[in-house]
Amino acid sequence: MNAIKENEIASCIRKAISGYLNDLDGEKPCPIYNMVMHSVEKPLIEIAIQYTKGNQTQAAELLGINRNTLRQKMKQYQIK
Repeated sequence: MNAIKENEIASCIRKAISGYLNDLDGEKPCPIYNMVMHSVEKPLIEIAIQYTKGNQTQAAELLGINRNTLRQKMKQYQIK
């Protein structure tokens, strides 16, 4: 992976999580791991499906996951 793009993505994630934690104003945070994974995974899958024009085999290859796993996640996130 392009190291510059990887650093940009990591920087965005750090900024978003830091902002979330700073905005809590003393409130207890929700479980951050699940929140972040759900927030990232659904649009990632949607973009891969769009990029491959709906070809699930190609989208799974692009994501580096098994096609059955992709189908399972599409069902989980209600992605058509």
